[in-house]
Amino acid sequence: MICTAATMVFAGQAAAQTAPASDQTQVEEIVVTGSLFRRTDTETPSPVTVLTSESLERAGIATAADAIRSISADGAGSIGTGFQSGFSAGGSAVSLRGLGVSSTLVLVDGLRSTNFPLNDDGHNAYVDLNSIPFSLIDRIEVLKDGASSSYGADAIGGVVNLKLKKQFVGVKGSMEAGESDRGDAEHRRADITLGYGDYAETGWNVYVNAEYQTNGRVTNHSRGFPYNTQDLSSIGGLDGNSADSSLTTATPNAVVVRTTQSDLNNPLAGGAALIASGTYVDSAGKTQNYYNYTTLNSNCANGSYTSTNLTNRGVGCKWDLVDTYRQIAPKQKRYAFNGRLSFRLNENVEGYATGSYSKSYVSIKGLPSAVRATQPFGGAPSLASSNPGIVLPVYVCSSGTNCSTAVDRRLNPNNPYAAAFAADPANGAARLYYLFGDIPAGSERDNEVIRGTMGFNGSVGDDWHWRVEAVGARDNLRLTQHGLLNIAALTNAINTGSYNFVDPSQNSAAVRNAISPDKVTPSHSSLMSIDASITKRLWALPGGDMMLAVGAQARKEVLENNNQNARLDTYGLSTASAFGKHTVKAAFFEVAAPVLDSLELNVSGRYDDYSEGFNNFSPKFGAKFTPIKQLAFRGTYSKGFRAPTFAESGPRSQYAGFVSTTPPAAFQNLHGGPTNPYSQSYSLGRGVVGNPDLKPEKSRSFTLGTIYEPTRWLSLTVDYYDVKKSDLIVSGPKISDAVKAYYSKTTLADACAAVAAVGAGYSCNVTDAVDPLFPTALPRVLIINVPYVNADYSKTSGVDVSATGRFNLPGDIRWTSRLEVTHVLKYDLHTADGVQKYAGTLGPYDLSSGNGTPDWKGNWQNTLAFGDKYTLSATAYYVGSIKSVAADTNGSTECVPGNPYGGSGSPDAANKFCKIKSFINVDMNATAQIKDGVQLYANVGNVFDKKAPIAPGAYGSSPNFLTTWHYAGLIGRTFKVGVRFEY
Repeated sequence: MICTAATMVFAGQAAAQTAPASDQTQVEEIVVTGSLFRRTDTETPSPVTVLTSESLERAGIATAADAIRSISADGAGSIGTGFQSGFSAGGSAVSLRGLGVSSTLVLVDGLRSTNFPLNDDGHNAYVDLNSIPFSLIDRIEVLKDGASSSYGADAIGGVVNLKLKKQFVGVKGSMEAGESDRGDAEHRRADITLGYGDYAETGWNVYVNAEYQTNGRVTNHSRGFPYNTQDLSSIGGLDGNSADSSLTTATPNAVVVRTTQSDLNNPLAGGAALIASGTYVDSAGKTQNYYNYTTLNSNCANGSYTSTNLTNRGVGCKWDLVDTYRQIAPKQKRYAFNGRLSFRLNENVEGYATGSYSKSYVSIKGLPSAVRATQPFGGAPSLASSNPGIVLPVYVCSSGTNCSTAVDRRLNPNNPYAAAFAADPANGAARLYYLFGDIPAGSERDNEVIRGTMGFNGSVGDDWHWRVEAVGARDNLRLTQHGLLNIAALTNAINTGSYNFVDPSQNSAAVRNAISPDKVTPSHSSLMSIDASITKRLWALPGGDMMLAVGAQARKEVLENNNQNARLDTYGLSTASAFGKHTVKAAFFEVAAPVLDSLELNVSGRYDDYSEGFNNFSPKFGAKFTPIKQLAFRGTYSKGFRAPTFAESGPRSQYAGFVSTTPPAAFQNLHGGPTNPYSQSYSLGRGVVGNPDLKPEKSRSFTLGTIYEPTRWLSLTVDYYDVKKSDLIVSGPKISDAVKAYYSKTTLADACAAVAAVGAGYSCNVTDAVDPLFPTALPRVLIINVPYVNADYSKTSGVDVSATGRFNLPGDIRWTSRLEVTHVLKYDLHTADGVQKYAGTLGPYDLSSGNGTPDWKGNWQNTLAFGDKYTLSATAYYVGSIKSVAADTNGSTECVPGNPYGGSGSPDAANKFCKIKSFINVDMNATAQIKDGVQLYANVGNVFDKKAPIAPGAYGSSPNFLTTWHYAGLIGRTFKVGVRFEY
């Protein structure tokens, strides 16, 4: 059985399975995730991967998130540290079988915890792995099979159960520090556990634990090309950086062009058309207008350029905004306090109580705000500063109103046309293109989780065993946004002239704070649950005792994810929100029947009733057949469900999600071709509100596997899985049709009518300002309204392979080699319009944030133990190549039409960057036991400094790389040293 770095199966499990009965009496009985019964081995009919604390230490893993997310079964939709611009920036989650974070259930000691208050992609709910204490983990069990029959909703893809230490006596701790070989990515970590009370002798034990960790940020600039730019022209790609060539791309050097202003009190009332500076005769002999653009501050730190566009003339300052502002890794800080009391009331009754507090802080830096922006989702189109474009007026005054006639009026020092049009202010406005580089942008996320549990278990006679457990948890999130523009304050600063666009360094902190006040939004989620079960030994069968378990659960869940932009007063700030509460009541059972020495059968089922008005019964059947002690076969069949999240079903819930979209060639041609920034890739949004009539998603899954241990030093497993999810909860399944319909027309009225004809719930929400170079051409659509519906079904299948070898070498050297590989054979979405194939591509783009579904993923760990003093481990992680297409976004799995480069009119570039190369990185870890209770260790991450493969056109916040799969190749080689002690 596999026991690799982050997919390490418990080393003794294969031996426990095949050991003689006389030996098995010496093996401790445990409850394996997915079952209610205690057993002496982890080889249940369902495939279970077990990660031990020892193997995690040997791999140099220091967080629960890193441990769980590196298992080979973690797939599309997984959320990692490097993902910083989405709804769940700052959180971390696992997505087993690639079915999404809301289809993977995370438990702590077999009990639920509350979800992160912000939903991934605006609607997926998950437990934040950053909130789980790492130093207390005894083992992590990953059930790679549907488990709704035991745990209810959200276990379609599988279950991750983090089992913490039950008792501890003495003092134990560790300290470590490290950084990358570039001198950044600083890492500090420490933990300590104090325990007292010999449980076996005194009947009680208590321990307290504390841990602390901090990680430094990593900038895109520090990692250089190609991770710090969207310009790949030097290697045959496209130049996606228009900030060094286009006068209409917002940069920290403000650019203006003359236009009209219909309402002199309102900077948002700029004219749609520019005022020509002159004419020229084009190559066809036609007279055309040209427009002169003026850069207000010509102090160009990065050099300047002269626009060669015949209609768009002027000198601008060069910028690469990704290099200047983006970061690969945020700054992080975490600390936690935990405690547990275990006690025995009498020979037949035991109890425990736990309490924990954890706090995670994440600081993210981002691109500064641009002065040209669309209105907030749900706001009036008249609020858009890009439609047709915010302007600087001719006159400013102290009140900011009626400045053209005010007594204290003065010519606007920011408007170079003011003096010439003092007598005609309606025709002297300056349309503004600007990025507020003097106002740092980003967010800070303070997330605290408070959790407590209490439980009792006992026995009556030899046949009855019972347990009662309760858990309460609350997750409080405080989100602080920096650098976003207040609409009223911005217009006031323009009308009063208080903000200096010519020399922004002269602006006071008070002026900047007025334009961009911090936005602080609290949100929270909570859970209370009580579980009870009884197990009964029924009668003897040839293979052992037949067992029955019955149980019940009642839980209440609440979510208040507040709208950060409820007043619709801020540009660029999300209006996503989710509210809801419900009570869930459930009853469940399990029967284990060892009908023969060689045949074990298992049947379980659970009925869940939700206060929203729906219910579900989830059955499961499992079997394990061991014809000889060296060989076993196993299989399961189950049905499950995923309940709609509060974000999906709450009538007060809403969000607007954005996906990178490239307009078709016909649209690009109407706008002068793909070199025009207006026709290049941009973020297209979908506006969605909660639908109380949604049904749960349903699943059918089965597994077939074999366990082979030809010798005591070698064990192998192969497991096939097949999962079908039906009644998928999706937002706008016909969004591709709606986008195609819009761009198939040439006028705005016809385009929006075509969108509405796609189906109920589809309509234009926001369209962009006209293209100043081609003002009569169809504008871009920015947000399309789409509905939440149950539609379509998905099918995924694949194979898990694992192997473990243990070898005794001369010189008291022991070599352990463990391998795990997952191959996704199929991941298909079946829709009314056909089948979208995702395996080995960037799809599903929405679910994976453009990181895709690698069809091969694996780990291989080799450890040499030199007696009891020293160990040396090397762990290799592999991610297969990924085709640069996404059927759900690009509409094709062929390179030219499907690749983000495909719509650029550059088939050579599309073919050249058709595939994102495979990626292998190796970590090494060494330990030295210098004396009893003291161990030194050193870790080198990404030993060979392998670089992340180039992924052109990747998600906008991660230009040219995939954060989910290639994060180690972005950080590069890292070093870490530490000490562990136990007394």
